[in-house]
This record gives sequence, structure tokens and C-alpha cells, in this order.
Amino acid sequence: MANTKSAERRARNSARKAARNHAAKSRLKSLEKKYLGLVASGKKADAATALRDVVSALDKASKSGVLHWATVNRKKSRLASKLSALK
Repeated sequence: MANTKSAERRARNSARKAARNHAAKSRLKSLEKKYLGLVASGKKADAATALRDVVSALDKASKSGVLHWATVNRKKSRLASKLSALK
């Protein structure tokens, strides 16, 4: 356990940030899985709506520091290309 007051504070902050990061990443994975399922089933209109939700969540994760901006850009590009490949 922490030996000083500042170490205790840092441990609390770290736990709070870890919980926030875990929640954001879990939400992202759920949204991505839903989107990829719609793409696999060929529902282009629904997939386009789901892509908008995923992109929005990715941008928010990037803004809050959960994910790096380059990771977010790469994911958005790959997800969008899956939609455009759909006939």
C-alpha cells in the first residue's frame, strides 16, 4: 500500500482513471461488434448508422485520452472501408 499522502492520492486517481478507461473501451468494443455484425449481415443502412455511433465514441475516447489519436484514425478508416466495400 501507499506510504505517503501523495502516493495514496495518486493510487485513488489511478483507480478512478482505470475504471473510466475500462468503461470506455468496453463500450467501444460493444459498438464495434454491433457494427461488424450489421456489416456481415449486409444491412447497409443500419450499418451506416452504427458506424456514426462508433466514430463518435472513438472520437470521444481520443479526446479524453483513453485511446491515442492515431489508433482512433486507423480504426475509423478500417471500419469505414468495410462499409464502403458493402454492395
